[in-house]
Amino acid sequence: MKGDRLARSDLPQGTLDLLILKTVALQPQHGWGISERIQQVSRDVLQIQQGSLYPALHRLEGKGRIRAKWAVSDNNRRATYYELTPAGQRQLEDESTSWRALSTAAESVLDMA
Repeated sequence: MKGDRLARSDLPQGTLDLLILKTVALQPQHGWGISERIQQVSRDVLQIQQGSLYPALHRLEGKGRIRAKWAVSDNNRRATYYELTPAGQRQLEDESTSWRALSTAAESVLDMA
């Protein structure tokens, strides 16, 4: 980890998928929008590179967790927009619960007196 930013390689396994699922659960997004939203909400701590983002999007699409549709973006260009599927919603709920339990447990250990 350099400074206060996390590289993709610093994220625990499966975390990027969880972040993508949460982002597209709020509204369909194109790849660049997903990356920008994660960076914005994390206050620039998480910066997802295209070399990590697009393979994750294709993996999630292949597993039926998200679906892709062509649409026109805000700047009037065609872009692939990703949206959550029912299977993706279930995965998001399951992994969010697990992530919160892990995070709480790790905080307890880190806060030991």
